[in-house]
Amino acid sequence: MKNNIRKGLLPGLFSLACLVTSAQEDPFKKINSLPETFTILPFGDVVPQGWIKDQLQDNLDGYTGHLDELVPDLIQKDDIYGKDRLTKKVKSKDVGALGDNEGDWQVQFLWWNSETQSNWWDGYIRSSILANDKKHLERIEKYVQRILSTQDKDGYLGIYDAELRYKFDNENGELWAKATLLRGLLAWYEYTDRPEVLDAVKRAVDNVMFNCPVDGSKPFYSVNPNVGGLSHGLTFTDVLEQLYYLTKEQKYLDYALFLYKDFSTHELNEDAQYKKLMDASRMLTGHGVHTYEHLRSLAAAYQTSGNPALKKAIDNFEEKINQTTTASGGPVGDEWIAGKKADATGRGYEYCSLQELLHSYASLYAKSGDKDYGDRIERLFFNAAQGARHPEQSCIAYLKSDNSYEMTGGLNGDNSVKTQTRYKYSPVHQDAAVCCVPNAGRISPYYAQYMWLKDGNSLVASLLGPSTVKSGNITVKELTNYPHENTITFEVEGAGQDFVLKIRKPDWVSKFKVNAKYKEENGFIIIAKDWKGKDAVTLDFIPEVKAHQDINGEHYFTYGALVLAHAIKGTEAKTKFFPLPGYADLKYTPEDLVVYQFAGEKVKQKGKSLIFETRLYNPKTGKNETVTLVPMDKTVLRQVTF
Repeated sequence: MKNNIRKGLLPGLFSLACLVTSAQEDPFKKINSLPETFTILPFGDVVPQGWIKDQLQDNLDGYTGHLDELVPDLIQKDDIYGKDRLTKKVKSKDVGALGDNEGDWQVQFLWWNSETQSNWWDGYIRSSILANDKKHLERIEKYVQRILSTQDKDGYLGIYDAELRYKFDNENGELWAKATLLRGLLAWYEYTDRPEVLDAVKRAVDNVMFNCPVDGSKPFYSVNPNVGGLSHGLTFTDVLEQLYYLTKEQKYLDYALFLYKDFSTHELNEDAQYKKLMDASRMLTGHGVHTYEHLRSLAAAYQTSGNPALKKAIDNFEEKINQTTTASGGPVGDEWIAGKKADATGRGYEYCSLQELLHSYASLYAKSGDKDYGDRIERLFFNAAQGARHPEQSCIAYLKSDNSYEMTGGLNGDNSVKTQTRYKYSPVHQDAAVCCVPNAGRISPYYAQYMWLKDGNSLVASLLGPSTVKSGNITVKELTNYPHENTITFEVEGAGQDFVLKIRKPDWVSKFKVNAKYKEENGFIIIAKDWKGKDAVTLDFIPEVKAHQDINGEHYFTYGALVLAHAIKGTEAKTKFFPLPGYADLKYTPEDLVVYQFAGEKVKQKGKSLIFETRLYNPKTGKNETVTLVPMDKTVLRQVTF
C-alpha cells in the first residue's frame, strides 16, 4: 500500500519534526483536518446494472426481501426500538443463537436483535432503492415512519428505556444499535430528500453528544474487557461522517475523533486500539468483524486530526490485515483472528467481515484517492464475497474458506465442536447468529455506491462493473459484463469541454486499448476531451492467466480480476426447511476428494469461455492430471491454492 494518504496536505507552518514530536506527545491532538481526495456521491446517484443489479433483485426476491418472514421472532415480534425497549426487568430474549436461555451469557447479548433488524433494513432499503422496486419501497416508507414515531422528545432513538440508557459500565449496544439504524435512515434521506428524516437523525446524534460529551464522558469504559456491542459501537463514526458530508458541521467529525480516542483509552480486547496498532510485531487477535470495521473509524479520526501518529497507526493496521488476507481477498476470522495468519485451508472468513472490510477500504479510498484500495475491494467482492454465496440458491455461507472441501458445519469437515455450525449454507443461520445474512444484503449496495466518485469536475470510475451514474447534468453509462468480460464502454451524455473521465486501471492490467486520447496518472486512465452530445469511449483490458503465491507459498491462479478454483463435486443434504417454500439449510460432502498439488504447468483457456485447464499433481495416483478451473463464484466446494 502506498504511503500517500493526503500527500502534501499537512499545514506548511509546521515542520515535519514539530508534527512528529507533537503526535508523540498526544496522538489524538488535532493538528489540521484533511479534506477527502474524492467526493462520495449521494446514495442512489450510482445505480448498478447488469449482473450486479440482477443479484440485488435476486436478493430482494430471496433472503433480503423475506428475512423478516424467515426469522419472525427476531424481527417482527421484537419491537426493540419501540415498545420492547430493554429495561432492567428484561433478563433474557430470543436472539437467534446457540447458548443458554438464561444467565449472564444471554443478558450480555440482549442487543443482538437490533443488529439483526437494522443491518437487514439497511441492506433492504439500499437494495430496494437501487432496484427501484416499488413494492419494497412502499413497505420501507411505512417502516421509516414507524421508526420516527419511536423518537423521544429529547431526540433519543435507540433500544433502551430511560432507566438504562447512557448508564453502562459493561457490555451494551447503545451506540451499535444507533449506528446500524441510522445508516439505513440516512440512505433513505438521500433517496427521498425528506427533511424530517435528516432532522430525526441529527436529533438522535445530538442526544448522544449531549449525554456523552467530548472529554466529559467515557462511552467505551467497561469493567469487562470482553465486549461485543460496546466495541461495535465505534462504527457510530459512519453516521457522524455521513452527517458531516450532508451538513458540513465540524462537530460531527470532532466527535468521531473523540470516540476513537476514548475507545483507545480503556482496557478492551480489541485490535484497533492505538497503542496495540503501534506495536508492529503484534498480530491481530480479536473478533474479525470488529477488527476490520474499526479500520475506517481510525481513518475518520486521522482525517479529522491530521495527526501523523494516526497515519502511522493506519499503515501498521493495514500491514497486519495483509497478513490475515487470503488469495481471494477474504480477511480471516472464524470468528476470532487469534494471532494467526491467513491460510487457504485452515482458516475461514466471516461474511460480516467481508462487508465491513469492503466498507473500510471504500472509506479509505475516498479519503486517499489511492487506487490500490479499489484493487483490494474488487478482489474481495468478486471472489471471496461471490464465492461465499450459493451460486444457485438464496443462501450464503456464514463462514467460508478459500479451499472449501466440505461444508457440514465445521471447517473442512472438522465437526468436533458441536456448536460450530457456521460452515454451511443457510438463508438465516439462526443457530449461530442472524448477522451474516443481513450483511450479505448490504455488500452489493455498498460496492455500488463507491463504483463512481467525484474529483472536482471529474467523474471517477473507481470500482468497475455495469452501472449508471448521474451527477448534475452529466450521465455516464458503464456498459460491461466486467469482471466476467473485460471490454467496457462508457457512454457520456451532457458533458462539456471541461469534463474529465478518470478510470481506475486495475493492478492486474498490463495491456489495454482505448479508442480515445488518454494519459495515465497515479494508476488512473484519464480522458479529457470536448465531449459532444452523446459520446462514447471503449476500453479493452487484455487479461491473461497468471500464477501467484499466497503468504504461505501456496500457488493460485487468476484471470483478470477473477481468482480461479477447481470445483469439487459434492453431495447436497437439506438439513432444515423453512415455512417459506424454496428455502433450506444446505450441507455438502465431497464425492471423491483429491487435494491437488502445483505441478508448474501452464493454464490454458478453453476458447473464449471462463473455463480453464491445467495439469496438477494427484498425490493419490502419483501422476499429473488435467484439471478444470473456473471462477470462484461458480463453486460450492473447491480448491483455490495448490
